[in-house]
Order: sequence, then C-alpha cells, then structure tokens
Amino acid sequence: MLKRILKFASLACIALICKTANSQVDPHFSQYYIYPQWLNPALTGVMDGDYRVAGIYRSQWANIDNGFSTIGAALEIATSKNINFGVGVFKQTAGTGGYQYTTPSGSISYNGIKFGRTGTHHISLGIQAGFIDKRFDPSKFKFGDQYNQIQTADIIATPQQTYFDLGAGVLYYDATPNKKLNGFVGLSFGHITEPTDRFLATSNGEVAKLPMRQMLHGGVRINVSPTFSITPNYLLMKQGTAHERMLGAYAQLKAGEGFDFLCGANYRFDDAIVPFIGAYYKDFVVGLSYDVTTSQLAKVAGSTQGFELSVSYTGKKRRNLSEQPFVCPRL
Repeated sequence: MLKRILKFASLACIALICKTANSQVDPHFSQYYIYPQWLNPALTGVMDGDYRVAGIYRSQWANIDNGFSTIGAALEIATSKNINFGVGVFKQTAGTGGYQYTTPSGSISYNGIKFGRTGTHHISLGIQAGFIDKRFDPSKFKFGDQYNQIQTADIIATPQQTYFDLGAGVLYYDATPNKKLNGFVGLSFGHITEPTDRFLATSNGEVAKLPMRQMLHGGVRINVSPTFSITPNYLLMKQGTAHERMLGAYAQLKAGEGFDFLCGANYRFDDAIVPFIGAYYKDFVVGLSYDVTTSQLAKVAGSTQGFELSVSYTGKKRRNLSEQPFVCPRL
C-alpha cells in the first residue's frame, strides 16, 4: 500500500510540475511529424505516393503508477485532383484510475496552389474534424472514507464526456528537385470551437473551455550532396497559458540501394533533449526517439523517461513525383 501511495504521489507531483512549467495540455508526441492530422491537417497527402499508413507508440514514466501510454495510427490517401484525404485516431491512458483520452478524426487537404517557374512551390490548405472522448473508471479510485469502510460516499456523476473537435491549417513547401535548400513552413489551429470541458475548472470553480491550440512549424532541407542532407526544424506551440518550443535537426544518409540512415535530436526548451535514430528501407520508415528530461521533472521521475517507436509505409502505384527523393516537410 505504501509503495502505491508513493507512486501515486510521484505522478501527482509530476503533473503539478508540468502545470507550473506551462506544459502541454493535449497529449502529444516527440516525433510529431509522424501524425499529420495532429500537427497540421494541411500535411494530409503531402507525400511521394498514393497512400501512407503510420503508427506510433509512446511510453512515459511507465514505472510511476502506470505513467502515460499513447498510441496513434493514421492513413492518408492522395488523389490526382489535388484533394487528399486522411483518417486517424490516437489514444492515451494514464495512471491506475482508468483514464482514457481518445480522439478519432478525419482530414481533407487541397494542394493545388502551385507557383514558381517550374510550379514546384506549393501551398496546401487543410481542415480536420473529429471527436474527443475523455473518461475514467471511478471504481478504480480509492477515497479517504474507504480506509474504514468498503463503499465510499463520494459519487462522481460525470466520469465520461465526448465533444466535437475542429482544426485547420495552411502549409507552404518548396519541392524543387536538385536544389541546395528546400524550405517549408506551416501554421495550424486545433480546437477551433473551444468546446466546454467538464474535466477542467477555473479558479472560481466554473466549467472551463478547452483552449485553442496554435502551432507554427517549419524547417529547411539542406542538400549537402546527392547522398547526404541535413534538415533543421522547429515547432512552436501555444495552448491557453501553456507553451512548447522545440528546435533540432536530423541528418539523412543514403547507405545503400533502397536504404537511408537517419539520426538527429530535438531540444524541447525547459523540458528534454530528444535524440532520434531511424531508417528508410524501400518504402518503410522506422524511427526511435528517447526523451532525456532536463527540467525539474528529472528530480521526481528519476530514471523513468519516455520513448517513442514509429513506423510508416508509403504505397506507390501511380504517383512517383520525382526520381530524386521527394522534398517533404516531414519525415
């Protein structure tokens, strides 16, 4: 019992420090580019292929009262009409109270705005719609009055809620092949409708709204040689009073026929360093990252950090945009 209490207290301290440090409100991934509908719906279908499937798993603070576990899956389909479609879902579970955060969604993008001498500069517009479902299991809770009785007098009337969610975004990217520098930048907005969230409360006890999430992301691919490139990238995010800033780079080296090696790191300011390794093999991409906490959380979490594993596959039957590697504003 004492061990469980200590674990629960540690998890609560971590949550409190996250809040004090203006941490993220929504669940998120360090390999944020794997899940385009969350990052920017304008990324839907921006790829060298007909369709793309991707999956990602994140585990964080696993040995502290079950910690946080997040899994996501996405499918994108690109058409020849410059209109692309995507569906996705991700789910987070946390702690021993049966907490679950699930959000299925669909997205559509239009990337027919092209300009420049060769028409290889693109602007893509996207929208996303879906639902957010939050719930927990009150039967797994232990209340203070259960120390001397089996049943509790505390009753939780609303352990579950579901509401509509809407997002939108815009993206610019330069896909000119055989160019030394290819830049990309995107701006997206999540929770545009700012739905009422009964699980949140203001300082005076009133029910709060889920704040809009604003994200600016971008970078530039530097083609050092035909077989080697470096891509510095950044992510700026704001949601209510919470802020997140990530800055980093990854390198891509052609190591053989149909095989590229990836490595790099991102720095999440006031939070963590995130080294990353991965590989392209034919049309598969596999990535592994590990969060090394650099903030006050390290004092509470100890050796329990977070890791992510991602895998994606791009199917190419009709569309093959260039003999050169497609300049894509994500991995």
